[in-house]
Amino acid sequence: MNKIKTLGELKKSGYKPKSVKHEMRDNLISMLKEGKNVFTEIKGYDDTVIPQLQTAILSRHNIILLGLRGQAKTRIARMMLHLLDEYMPIVEGSEINDDPLQPISYYARKLIEEKDDDTPIHWVHRDERYTEKLATPDVSIADLVGDIDPIKAASLKLNYNDERVIHYGLIPRSHRCIFVINELPDLQARIQVSLFNILQEGDMQIRGFKLRLPLDIQFVFTANPEDYTNRGSIVTPLKDRIDSQILTHYPKTTDISKAITSQEAHVMPNQSQDIIVNELLLDLIEQVSFEARASELVDQKSGVSARLTISALENLYSAAERRMLLSKDKKTEARIADLFGVLPSITGKVELVYEGELEGASNVAQTLLGKAIRTLFVDKFPNPEKAKKSKKPNPYAEVLNWFNDGYVISLLNIASNRGYEEELNKVEGLSALVDTTFPKLAKADKLLMMEFVLHGLSEFSQLSKHPLQSGFEFKDLMSSMFDVRAGRAGDMDEN
Repeated sequence: MNKIKTLGELKKSGYKPKSVKHEMRDNLISMLKEGKNVFTEIKGYDDTVIPQLQTAILSRHNIILLGLRGQAKTRIARMMLHLLDEYMPIVEGSEINDDPLQPISYYARKLIEEKDDDTPIHWVHRDERYTEKLATPDVSIADLVGDIDPIKAASLKLNYNDERVIHYGLIPRSHRCIFVINELPDLQARIQVSLFNILQEGDMQIRGFKLRLPLDIQFVFTANPEDYTNRGSIVTPLKDRIDSQILTHYPKTTDISKAITSQEAHVMPNQSQDIIVNELLLDLIEQVSFEARASELVDQKSGVSARLTISALENLYSAAERRMLLSKDKKTEARIADLFGVLPSITGKVELVYEGELEGASNVAQTLLGKAIRTLFVDKFPNPEKAKKSKKPNPYAEVLNWFNDGYVISLLNIASNRGYEEELNKVEGLSALVDTTFPKLAKADKLLMMEFVLHGLSEFSQLSKHPLQSGFEFKDLMSSMFDVRAGRAGDMDEN
């Protein structure tokens, strides 16, 4: 079909004009019958967002995707592009993608009038039929709709009543395409008003110019509920003209969240080859985001983006890589301690409430990571608090007794693989504890679990964990309490 070069050939081919919404509807119907899904990259929405989206497309609706940050709203809009025909014919040279059989611009009408069946045809690929605009306070009506171009009027010697003096904005240039406005509430109210006629009646006005352009556009808007109060709002008449409002959400399980993170994280090939990341660490990263979405220190109206876990996984690989380079190891396994290298990717992704600001972003990030360790620890090992109160032998007794005897270990961020192993093996009973719970672990996985036990016991206040400049020091809880008291007494003596 895209080999057709003239209007006459197009007519003979049996081509029939079709609106962009009908086009998307027909293609979606074909895909549903064949069991295909264009939204394969969108995970966690199979039973919620995707069915509603498909229903809206079948209904030929303009759509608004409403949800917190990092919920794949823009990704969904971009993937709708695959519901368009691969190629679309336009009148060659048309600024607004005129359909050769239904021209709406002066240029296309005049050209067809002059050349009739010899009118040249150009084919536009679906990739060129998508326009995206971020709503910002400086967006003007001229940007979106268009304006009178005095330079064009002067150069062509036309008066301002001539349609040819118009410079078309983004929306007319998106005729027969998908047009997306991200963060709609940020658009000034007077600019939103300019969309009324385009959405409802399908026409547009430019500077009072008497012009009717029956535009054919699939509109998709995105918005964050937080913006309704913080930065702006969607004016009621415009909201009323948007046919379907679809609510997005965060992943409901860590497995879905983990699949999204794995899909979106950019890990260098040499990193994935030289660094092994245990499933436990992947679960801990995802659990941090779940803890943040439930934390009283985090602003829940702002949300916790899926980008947090994506950035955290990238940082985890890089933290392990840095350690590997410094210790001269050729390969390594990521550790619990490496997770504290992902704190910068957490602090920049959460908005804190007043209490959180008092705590400090770094402290909040460490708290969230500690809660994630605590949550997953009881899925892997016996609950230390219950074990302490139980009449049965405490599985952690030998480990705790070793620390109670005054022993201390330090897990440094730059410790080599050998140094890491030697330090963990110093703790009596730690290896046996892991063997009892997980009898068939590989050596690297066993060392990770041994480290996990130490961090878990510290989160349950069975051991004390002190941050060093380049790692952590583990010791018994009572001695650390005496150290704190001694420090306070020394301060009082100085006073």
